[in-house]
Amino acid sequence: MRTSVLLSRGPGHHEIVEAELDGPRAHEVIVRIEAVGVCHTDLVTREALGDRPAVLGHEGCGIVERVGAEGGTLRVGDRVVISFASCGRCARCRAGHPAYCDLAAAHNSSGGRPDGSPTIRVDGEPVFGGYFGQSSFATAALTDARSCVPVGDLPPEIAAPLGCGFLTGAGAVLNVLRPAPGDRLLVIGAGAVGTAAVLTALSEGVEVVVAEPVAARRARAVRHGASAVDSLDGLTTSSGRAAAVTHALDTTGRPESIAAALALLRPRGTLAVVGLGPAAAAIDVRSLMLRGLRLRGCVEGDAQPALLIPELIRRHLKGGLPLDDLVTPYPLRDFGRAVADQRAGRVLKPVLLPPG
Repeated sequence: MRTSVLLSRGPGHHEIVEAELDGPRAHEVIVRIEAVGVCHTDLVTREALGDRPAVLGHEGCGIVERVGAEGGTLRVGDRVVISFASCGRCARCRAGHPAYCDLAAAHNSSGGRPDGSPTIRVDGEPVFGGYFGQSSFATAALTDARSCVPVGDLPPEIAAPLGCGFLTGAGAVLNVLRPAPGDRLLVIGAGAVGTAAVLTALSEGVEVVVAEPVAARRARAVRHGASAVDSLDGLTTSSGRAAAVTHALDTTGRPESIAAALALLRPRGTLAVVGLGPAAAAIDVRSLMLRGLRLRGCVEGDAQPALLIPELIRRHLKGGLPLDDLVTPYPLRDFGRAVADQRAGRVLKPVLLPPG
């Protein structure tokens, strides 16, 4: 079918063009995209691809328009959020950890289907598509039915980031760190992922402190009930001693932040890392061992989207997870402005709205 896509040819080079979207196979569906979040991972991938033509976007939400013969319970007209893709058959998928699927790269970042076939063509030529199993910077996306989670009447601009960014932050708290009332969580970086983690932890009755250099982001965290400092240097008591925390979440990937967070943890505390940064960091292994600390990597909140996304929606609808405060909509054609505003700290989570 014909569709419009945001085709990029390197950082800063993008345009909306007409494209041909492959038809759905038995296990696939086509979703008319109503909203799609902009994630830091989109920008990192764009830089890594160089000038290779690509359609990115991996936080899509929209209406199911076509369903393959094996589309499960999905029906035409369902509003769904599209999350990351997985095989559903390997040991980790069967154990409830699809983010660590044996075939994660083939399903999410190969540029097409796992079998190598393309999903999007421009002027008859295949382009990089199937990103996170969707490529939703477009008016329509082809995806596996397993990646789709029905969201009912939830506004699409709120639902879209549940596919990745909000899922990652919330899942890191609920599935990996698991703080309890009376615990103290440090969140390093109050972007979309970090703020989703903040709201989720607060909804669990956990004390939260945020380290974030951007004043507007600190103010948002404080407005929702957290305390905030502009740097980790600010986490000291009046006597100059470090104010220890029981749990920490790093969204920056910066080695110095990871080392500082480990130093701030109480004995037997846990640090989860969700940010992509340099491949190497200096870790005090002696301190890690003697204090019984735990350091965990975390992809996609270690979540099963079909279970966690409905739970986050329930919390939002009950008023405990005000995700609507985090999103700012932009027309799809204003992708460049949305990215610039996010980088400048003017908005937290830009969400693109393709033309109807």
